[in-house]
Amino acid sequence: MTSYARLLALALLTACKGEENARAVTSTSDSAAAAAVPAAAKAAATDQAATDPLVMRADSGRIRGNPAAKVWMIIASDFQCPYCRMWHDSADMTIRREYVDNGKVRLAFINFPIGNHQNAMPAAEYAMCASAQNKFWEMHDAIFSAQERWATQANPTAIFDQLAGPTGVDMSALRACVSSHKMRPMIEADREKASRAGVRATPSFFIGNQVLEGVQMPSDLRKVLDAAIAGAR
Repeated sequence: MTSYARLLALALLTACKGEENARAVTSTSDSAAAAAVPAAAKAAATDQAATDPLVMRADSGRIRGNPAAKVWMIIASDFQCPYCRMWHDSADMTIRREYVDNGKVRLAFINFPIGNHQNAMPAAEYAMCASAQNKFWEMHDAIFSAQERWATQANPTAIFDQLAGPTGVDMSALRACVSSHKMRPMIEADREKASRAGVRATPSFFIGNQVLEGVQMPSDLRKVLDAAIAGAR
């Protein structure tokens, strides 16, 4: 493939497809299904989360921002998806700084591990087990930043352990959580709820009644977020 062809392919493909019939989406959604993803971010992801303190902490730990914020941004993401990594590197920190960490918007992460990404599920398990220790976002950032190191490994456990150490988690508790697969039902429930809400590719975003698929640049997200904030007053 020529350099031009590679650049053209990159321009045309901005999301990891979860299904063969996935389609690009930048639309207004009024369906009850689309509302299911934001609702999942506000409540326990599974019945297990309602009774297991560790899972409850993990569920709430992936929500960031002021609880009083009237606007939610929900991201459905796959840790092994290169476009999710692209979003993380190009826009994630900017949006957090400008809208989430200053109290304007509440952000929630929904797991959507794609089937042909063999290490997406273990990455999600590490992130959610770190979330049980209130270190989700630290682990989230570390996993994405090192994606090229672990994505093709037959067993990425050692790399995830190396990434987890500097986040400040209790490593013994983290390893016990990961080895128990305690978070897997919640991750699978995330994926099922997101799929019912119309997610077919990652990253996908729910902001108010807007559904956006693929890598979104800060300039585009600012327009949607500002409109949602204005409408929520």
